[in-house]
Amino acid sequence: MKFTAYHSCITVFDLDKSMRFYKEALGLKEIRRIDAEDGAYAIVFLGSDNSQGGQDAMLLELTWYRDRKEAYNLGDNESHIGFKVDDYEAAYKKHKEMGIICFENPDIGIYFISDPDGYWTEIVPTRE
Repeated sequence: MKFTAYHSCITVFDLDKSMRFYKEALGLKEIRRIDAEDGAYAIVFLGSDNSQGGQDAMLLELTWYRDRKEAYNLGDNESHIGFKVDDYEAAYKKHKEMGIICFENPDIGIYFISDPDGYWTEIVPTRE
């Protein structure tokens, strides 16, 4: 029996704002979308260029509910998504300019960015 990670889901308050954030900050694009017929919810799967057809590609699922009136309580925000990047310095510069770096740990060479809902994403350099 073999299990493969398929996606990770976060629930977002403003779907368009979140999609713009993930496109600008991480280069993710819409891979697949499910919209409720009555407009009650939308589910959008985001991925990188190499996510398109690969069975082992990990996707980010954004779920939005029309009737949600307040932001989500993320608790202590210890749960997060991690991304490796091939040009760590360029990514750091871009995220610094965007004003979205929320925590840095230079001792181990990582940092975190925060999305419009307050979810943290860990940025790690690709290491040999």
